Amino acid sequence: MQANLFDGDKPLSEPIRHLIGNAELTEYPQIVNSAEATQMFETLIADIPWRQESLKIAGKLRAIPRLQCWMGDRTSEYGYSGVRLTPCPWHATVKSIHDSVAELSGTNFNSVLINFYRNGQDSVAWHADDEAELGDTPVIASVSLGAERIFELKHKQQTPARKYKLLLRHGSLLIMAGTMQQYWLHRLPKVKGLQEARINLTFRNIISD
Repeated sequence: MQANLFDGDKPLSEPIRHLIGNAELTEYPQIVNSAEATQMFETLIADIPWRQESLKIAGKLRAIPRLQCWMGDRTSEYGYSGVRLTPCPWHATVKSIHDSVAELSGTNFNSVLINFYRNGQDSVAWHADDEAELGDTPVIASVSLGAERIFELKHKQQTPARKYKLLLRHGSLLIMAGTMQQYWLHRLPKVKGLQEARINLTFRNIISD
């Protein structure tokens, strides 16, 4: 696991490149100071039209363990695991975060999936963001606000699977690119006893016909 690489409230401008093979994984431990990140966090909790989607598992609809909002340009409809998402218009705070992320990543994004993890019992299971409308080598930029959580990666093809862990900090940015989604799965596991909430914004580009 990464050690704490910054102290105080000064944003870190230098990226950390994680060399895990078959992937491009770049971390900015702090792109905004703690006070600004907290203000964004509180604004999004209050303003975003959160929904709890359901997935059909073994023939039964089951609520996913987190709240979500799909946001972006009007043409950026998206689907995963049988769920189709129509974008909400850009929120001003989300757009300002996008602009900072676009500058750091060198990519303009047309959409964002915002996840609200209310406590440690909210999570996301192993998956890859490899849907056809994202393209073969998508750039996905993930911003974390709120409670620090462990982000886990697992190689798809190695036996036993190679694994990797990162601590996602309040106000951090993680950029996944190259063949990351082709070769690696990722998840946010449950954390027993955690009461604090976290918001995650994963900016991406939907390729429309």
